Amino acid sequence: MYRALSKTYPEVRCELDFATPLQLLIATVLSAQCTDKRVNQVTPALFKRYKNVKAFAQADLHEIEELVHSTGFFRAKARNIKGLAMKIQSDFAGEVPSTLEELITLPGVGRKTANVVLGHAFDIPGITVDTHFGRLSRRFGWSSQKDPVKVESEVGELIPEKEWTNLSQRMIWHGRRVCHSRKPACGACTLATLCPSFGIGETDPALARALVKTDKDFR
Repeated sequence: MYRALSKTYPEVRCELDFATPLQLLIATVLSAQCTDKRVNQVTPALFKRYKNVKAFAQADLHEIEELVHSTGFFRAKARNIKGLAMKIQSDFAGEVPSTLEELITLPGVGRKTANVVLGHAFDIPGITVDTHFGRLSRRFGWSSQKDPVKVESEVGELIPEKEWTNLSQRMIWHGRRVCHSRKPACGACTLATLCPSFGIGETDPALARALVKTDKDFR
């Protein structure tokens, strides 16, 4: 199934726009309960205003709130952004740490966010179990767990470590584009003949194709 998924999405990438590990970290924090498309609309002004860890650490909290307001939960997100910048400056010499253990000590950063940063900023393999990844793992029969850490562990035993970052992105892409939560486009899925959950969604090819989203829906 993963080989088929790899052929379907051969050139996967992180859909959050970033130029540095710090920018990816902050963008990922902002992406909680928010679309990547919206985050990408917000971050250019944010990163233009605050260019480095020191600037974020010294920033006025209300100014950050105003800049990230449209991403939702803006007060908590602004507080976490300023807080993580302060901790990076005080505990990690101003550099975003590159281990899971260190990253999850930062405010607002859990395993999911940490693995995104490790995989895409530092090229260190990690499995990002978001809602899409968890849903597809269960539908594929790869895991029966609902706890993200347990899903991460079980799926990690099935797929080579070197593929974990690409696996995560491909699962997320497929979940967003085809294997939707409420009505999967089963009849237009390249994994249809392999998937044990085929038939839980629309099986008519033409009707299923109408449910499929494309890259432009996320940019």
